[in-house]
Amino acid sequence: MKILLASRNAKKLAELRRILAPALPGVEVVGLDDVPPYEEVPESGATFEENALIKAREGFRRTGLPTVADDSGLTVDALNGMPGVLSARWAGGHGDDEANLRLVLDQVSHVPDERLGAAFVCAVAYVDDAGEILTDGRMPGYLVREPRGTNGFGYDPIFVPDGYDRTSAQLSIEEKDAISHRGQSLRKLAGRLAAEH
Repeated sequence: MKILLASRNAKKLAELRRILAPALPGVEVVGLDDVPPYEEVPESGATFEENALIKAREGFRRTGLPTVADDSGLTVDALNGMPGVLSARWAGGHGDDEANLRLVLDQVSHVPDERLGAAFVCAVAYVDDAGEILTDGRMPGYLVREPRGTNGFGYDPIFVPDGYDRTSAQLSIEEKDAISHRGQSLRKLAGRLAAEH
């Protein structure tokens, strides 16, 4: 059985394979680079759930493969939950991690340390001919003022998960998978799929 991850992000693909493989032996996870190209639809939803469903429905419609898609981002308490669904394009262009991170740091530069609470949030959608599954995950923590670590992407270098003294970018892959918002969402999905197959 093949499952499509509606993403070109190699790190997300590797993460999905690591988490699904033990729960669903014999399932092959492929990415958008492994299927005939199609024009991706804009992430026009107002929530992580809506955006994940938009991408999963389109992937299934275009390829006929059961499709998984996620939408995730950083929510900062002092910014009223932003950047939220705009996390990947907070500084304007899509996927400029450094510019996005610097903009968030600039925006909280006058916020006291004790008010730098934040969370990574993720919604995962799965669509196949039997229907749709939606799962979510949340990793609470706080921001630090200078990037630390190289084991992540996005806002990982400025985010410290609750219970840790290192940023997400300083954690090992195994540590991060165990607590991450995406890891939580994907494990919930893997459990649902394993129960159904």
